[in-house]
Amino acid sequence: MTRPVFIGIDPTAGERLIDYALLDERLDVTLGQGRFDAVVDLVTGYPAAVVAIDAPQSPNTGLMADPAYRARLGLDPRRRSWANCKVCEYQMRRRGIGLYLTPRAVDDAPRWIQMGFRLFETLRAEGFQLYQPGLTAERLVLEVHPHGCYTVLLGHRPLRKDTLEGRLQRQLVLYDERLNVPDPMDAVEEITRHHLRSGTLNFSGLYTHDQLDALVAAYTAFLAAQRPERVTLVGDPAEGQITLPVAPDEFKEVYR
Repeated sequence: MTRPVFIGIDPTAGERLIDYALLDERLDVTLGQGRFDAVVDLVTGYPAAVVAIDAPQSPNTGLMADPAYRARLGLDPRRRSWANCKVCEYQMRRRGIGLYLTPRAVDDAPRWIQMGFRLFETLRAEGFQLYQPGLTAERLVLEVHPHGCYTVLLGHRPLRKDTLEGRLQRQLVLYDERLNVPDPMDAVEEITRHHLRSGTLNFSGLYTHDQLDALVAAYTAFLAAQRPERVTLVGDPAEGQITLPVAPDEFKEVYR
């Protein structure tokens, strides 16, 4: 049997390169960047791969605006609260996990979301199946949300990812989950009076927030395939689900 790889992809807009992260079964890490076609070629070059994409897989289908569907969720069918959300976005936001809202029309979506749509469509055309627990296909693709991933792994909302402390916190989460990444506390040891005064701080072992997003996506793909009891899918399968690295009975009602 072919050994799988676990790949996290962080789509971008404009001219920026796409960050990706690869994990093997030992949680060894490979990081890279590339254009859309190069990343697709990389992914499809593996006969067995589980790919997690940090973007919606499909547009909003309007389920949350349907009165009958709202009633099944215990929401007032006559009101419009949450009506612009996908079901997965509603289930995340009501728990305090903020995320984008996916529009109903592709052309109304930001360019990075449109790139996510393209990635899902391209990989599906290459034979990747949408992840569901128990599915044994060698090629799987799933939707993730890194902010939500770090939230459930921490048990509370993380610090801002574009700050030094937010990057340290996220890399520490991955290090504690036994990914083979540098210990971020080594970077903290660089913050001395001398290094600050001389401007010689060395954070070479600390990853960028894009790399950290790709890494937690890859780790979620690893858990989904290797330890499915440790993931929860939120949303409606008919509209697109988000996979989170948390066991269903540990998924909190509110994250603060």
